[in-house]
Formats: sequence, structure tokens, C-alpha cells
Amino acid sequence: MWRRWISLVVVGSTKRCCVVADGHRPHAYSAGRDLGDALLDALFSRSQEGLHVYDQELRLVQVNTAARLMDEFPVAGMVGRTLPEILRTFDVSDRAAIEDTARQVMGSGNPVFNLPVRIRNRPDLTVEAVVSVSIFRLQHSDGSVLGVAATLTDITARVRAEEGLRLLNDAATRIGTTLDVFRTAAEFCDLAVPVLADTVTVDVYDTVLRGHAPRPESREQEATLRRAGFRSEAGPDSQGVPQVGEVDTYPPGTPYRAVLDTLAPTLLGRLDEDASWLDPRRRRDARILGAGAHSMLLVPIRARGLVLGLACFYRWRNPIPFDRTDLALAEQLTSHTALCLDNARQYGRERSVARILTGRLTRPEAPRSAAVDLAHTYLPAGSGGAWFDAIPLSGARVALVAGDAASVKGGADPAAMGELRASIEALADLDLLPDEILQRLHDLASRPHAVPDEAAGLSTRKSAPASCLCLVYDSITRLCTAASAGHPAPVLIHPDGQAEQLDIAIGPPLGQGIGDYRVAERVLPAGTTLLLYNSALLSGPPMKGRSFSDRIADAYAVAAPGSSLQARCDSLALALGPDQLSHDAFLLLALTRTFGPSHTNAWVFPNTPATVSRARKAAREQLERWGIDADLGDSTALIVSELVTNAVRYADGPIQLRLILGDTLTCEVADDSSTAPHLRRALDTDENGRGLYITARLTRRWGVRSARRGKTIWAEQDLTAPSRRTAPDEPDHIDVASP
Repeated sequence: MWRRWISLVVVGSTKRCCVVADGHRPHAYSAGRDLGDALLDALFSRSQEGLHVYDQELRLVQVNTAARLMDEFPVAGMVGRTLPEILRTFDVSDRAAIEDTARQVMGSGNPVFNLPVRIRNRPDLTVEAVVSVSIFRLQHSDGSVLGVAATLTDITARVRAEEGLRLLNDAATRIGTTLDVFRTAAEFCDLAVPVLADTVTVDVYDTVLRGHAPRPESREQEATLRRAGFRSEAGPDSQGVPQVGEVDTYPPGTPYRAVLDTLAPTLLGRLDEDASWLDPRRRRDARILGAGAHSMLLVPIRARGLVLGLACFYRWRNPIPFDRTDLALAEQLTSHTALCLDNARQYGRERSVARILTGRLTRPEAPRSAAVDLAHTYLPAGSGGAWFDAIPLSGARVALVAGDAASVKGGADPAAMGELRASIEALADLDLLPDEILQRLHDLASRPHAVPDEAAGLSTRKSAPASCLCLVYDSITRLCTAASAGHPAPVLIHPDGQAEQLDIAIGPPLGQGIGDYRVAERVLPAGTTLLLYNSALLSGPPMKGRSFSDRIADAYAVAAPGSSLQARCDSLALALGPDQLSHDAFLLLALTRTFGPSHTNAWVFPNTPATVSRARKAAREQLERWGIDADLGDSTALIVSELVTNAVRYADGPIQLRLILGDTLTCEVADDSSTAPHLRRALDTDENGRGLYITARLTRRWGVRSARRGKTIWAEQDLTAPSRRTAPDEPDHIDVASP
């Protein structure tokens, strides 16, 4: 690039002009005094470009008084001051670096071009500009150094445009990385602060979070929205008003409501504390006044013809108020974010439908006091229909259920599978035995139901058959009870690593044939691991002379000894599963736990009236050994009295009382009567009928568990920190058997 600069030599009242070509020896020429004066007059009093001349001590000796920005930055009155003083006056951040650059130019003679410098008017910090500075050495025709000259070009508009383009480019890659409304709103706020604003908020209609399109009448009412995103320069721990997740309203007469009503982006370049719409009694307005916000932008969030919410931008730390350029940038940024939010809304709607139809295939979690530790691996093939659940039951038991529709001829029926899973959870909550649960599910699946038919409108048909395995494990007795409806039997891995398949009579799939299901019972060794799976896992590569349980034992033995249960589950699933899945496969591992004698006790009493006081005394003594405080002990004694009294009244044989200490305190009373009690509200004049009512009021939940002969009434109470004082000689946790 061809460069040329003009060296100005100012010595007393004599002015001489020289033209110096880059890389060549200066060629001085004599010009008339009038030409030199005219040139200097044009440069210093008529040119729009800034021109500063400094001597060898970097002291300002002459300045162009006609340059742009002279009114905002009156440097003409600073003649005689040094460069550091001038830079300090205009609040330049890198003052030392600029001074060093000027001295290097003076010493080496190598000019510096297009150095961006941001300047501010210190008396009025709302005035800011960016200038491009070029620095040249001034020298006499004989080569002696006289000083430096600096030209200043206003590039504020160009820099702002470049910053805006960078912001929009970043938005394309940083906003909308997930299909989650809250995450997308957070990404938007994180990007806009502090580049565009000091605080940014995003509020959306609640219907957006539910996946629905907001209706027009939503804006015509009180404009109730939920805070989805917030970011402030005050720090990452600062919370907005309202906080993220909370709901607030935009009352009439406020700019927020006006923007939602008119859908017109609004710039409030100056916030007056006396504005009629600012009410210090409202939390949001009090925060705005307290932070000292001086200007704001309000932009409706619109996408695909829908109004999703409102984005608000505030400045309180940056003294420069918003202008129309900022408003245009905020509109572009919000428009892109609105599309991402609407994508998240539509995804949420489709995901909700899918969850209703097929149920969630999330990792089953059990309470800390559950009877098993769980791990699972799900290998999707896109067919759906495979599922599993872990359902905590009363008495330190757990129900493990697994099913598969894709493995049965006829394919998966998502709606039927959703109904089936909901029915299993309801039936398990009734404490039915596994074979009874499968029998009722078979009856439900065998019923014809109405389905849409394109030709006939509605027709009736039965649900497609589905396999199901139901297994109940009792962590006190270590009894495993299981029944199967066309589903593969579970595999037991003993503590020594040996594997065997549980011997179960496999009945017909649900909804097919005659439902005849039988229970298999087995007392498991402490530390046994149960493996539940579907038939897709059986289609792996066969091994000559090795059964499926043998393959499991081999794979389990080499599955990272000492690793976590989840790591072993993942390793097993990959080792057993086929390379090409025809439908979804899963593997569920349940490491059995055992309640030790320090956390449970049981008594058998004769069926006599004196048993009530004896049972109450036994319970109090046991609670005292467990370190249970008096309040919980009194309520437990009352529950024991009521339940044992009912057993004495309605049963004939012996009565069993059992207490279980886990995350909750469970009281169980078993008798030989098959009559299930019912909760009722006794009248003030009744002498009886309040036993179960009192029990229900004192406990977190209660129920009746039927047996082959008789029943068990159980009641659970919450354990709080003050209510339990663990004795020094007893363990703090449930005894857990591990392999």
C-alpha cells in the first residue's frame, strides 16, 4: 500500500511544509509562503479529520479545531499539556501503551496506523467515541526529529456495527443448543450481558412451558408470565425480581403491558424516577429504582405468528443510554431467540405426547431405604415397547416389573403400553401378589376397546399382546416372589459369581389365551443380584455349549471387578446384546439388600384383650432401644394399640406385631382374618370406629396387605432428625449385603 504522510514542522512563527515518500529520502522543495499558509489553514481549521501535533516531550503544540468530535471532546483547550494528561482526561484505558507507541514512533521513524482508541468525556461519561489513530514522526529536512503528529478518524459507527454483527453471529451458535425453554432463555441472557445490556430478563407465558401456543386473550388479561431467564452484571449469584421460575404480572399502564398490547419494541432512553408507571411498592419497580437503571429496551418475543413473552434490557452500570441502534440490535437478537424458544415449545409438546403414550424410559430410582440398589442400561433401536419399573412397597419390599410389546407378534401399541404401566403401579400399590397382578392385567388387556377406523369411523379390537414379569423382593425375609406372562425369567447372580435362571412357570402373554399364572418363590442368599431383561437381549451371538446364564456369569466375572453396579450393568448389556438390534433392549440389575436384626423386630401374641397392653409395652421398649424420642414413641404406641385392638376384635388366631426402622418407621400388625378394614368417620355419639382414622392422621401412609391366609395392616411414620437418636452400639444405616 502506497503511503504518504505530511511532516509539519512548527518552529516559532515560521512554517515549512515537506512531502516525504515512504522508503525514500525526503525531497524538500520550496513553496510560496501563501501556499504553505493555505495548506496549514486547511489542515488545522477546516479539515474534518482530527490532527494533533506533539513536540519531542510529547506536549501538544497544535490541534485541528475544525475536526469532528471537537465539541464532545474539546482538546483545543489542552494545548501545552502532555500526551499522558490528555489521555487521562479522556478516560483512555491503555494510556501507558499508547504513550510507549508514540515514543517508539518518534525514535524509530516507523509510523503506526489504525490504532483503535476508545475515548470518553470525563465530565459527561455518557459521551463515548471510538477513533482510529495513526501516528507519524515529524522531522526537519536535515533529518532532525521534531516530534510526532497523530491523525484521528471517528469510527464509532463502524465499530458498533462490527460488534453487533459479532453478537448476532455468536447468537447463531450459542443460543438454542438445547430444546429447553429455560436453558435457551439463559443462553440468550448470558450472551447479551454485558455486551448489550447490564441486566437482561426473559419472561414467557406459562402455556409456552407446557408446549401450547399462547392465545391472544392471554395478552388482554393481566399478562401473567413466568420468569425463564435472568442475567445481571451484579454477579452470577444475583437473583431477579421475580426469580427464575416465579410468576409475575404486568399491570396496565406500564410500558411492559403496552409492548405486549401493541407488539411494538420500545426504547426508554431515560428512566425518570418520578415516572407515573414506576411504583416502589411493586417488587420489580423497587429493584429498578434501587439499581439506578437509567434506560431500558422492551422487545416482544415473537415467532411464527405467536407472541411467546417479553425480553427486557436494562442499563445501570454502563452510563451510556440505549439508542435506536441498540434497539435494532436487540430486536434482531430477540427474533433469533424467539425461534429457538418456539422450537423448544414444540419439542416440549411432542415430548409430552410421547410420554403420555409410551411412558418415560428413565432410570428407575428407589429410596435410600429400598430393598435393592438399582442400575440399568437401555439400548434403543427405535421400535419402542420395552419398559421396566421399580416400585417401593410397604414392609421394606420392592416390586420390579418389566415388559415388552415389541417382542410379541403384532408390534407395540404405545397407548396400550402406557395404560399397562399405569395399571401395574396402581395394582402394586394395593399390595397384590405377582400372580394376582398379572391376572388382572390379563383381564384388562383382553377387553375390547374402541379405536379409530378410517372406513368405519370407530371399531373395537383387543390390545396387542404384551409380555410382563412381576417380581417382589422382601429385604427382611429375603423372599423373592415372581410370576411371568410370556416374559423371560430373571437370572440370579450369587455372591460367588455363579449365575442361574429362576425357575418360573411362564404363562401366556397379557391379552392372549387363558390367563393362568403361577408364583415362584425363592429365598435368596444375602448379596444376590437380580437381572431383568427382555427377549431382545437373548438374540445376541450364541456360544456353543453355553447357556444364557453361563454367558451372564462369564461376562459378569470380567465386567471390571470392583467397579460400580452401573458400570457392570453397561458392560453386561454390551457383552450380551447383538450387534444389530431389531427392537429396543434393556438390562436391569438389582443388588439385593438385607435389613439386619438391629433394624427390625417382631412379636407373636395370643388373641386376648391383655395383648393390647403387652404389644404397646413391647413397642415402647424397642423404640427406646432404637433411640426414638418420646413424641414419636407416644404416637407409635397409640397406633399399635388401635391396630392390635382391631385384630383382637375381628381375628381368631395369634397376632403378630413387627416394627421396621429404615428411612421411615413402619408398624405392621398381622392376623388370620381376611376381612379388610375401611376408614370411616365416626359420629360424635359413636363409641367405636375411630381406630383407622386415628392411624391415618398420625402416619404418612397406611394400607392393608393380603396374604394367602389373613392380612397385614401397616402404617409408616416419617423419621426426622430430632426424633431419632441412634444408639452408640447400633449401626447408623440398614445392613447391606454386598457380593
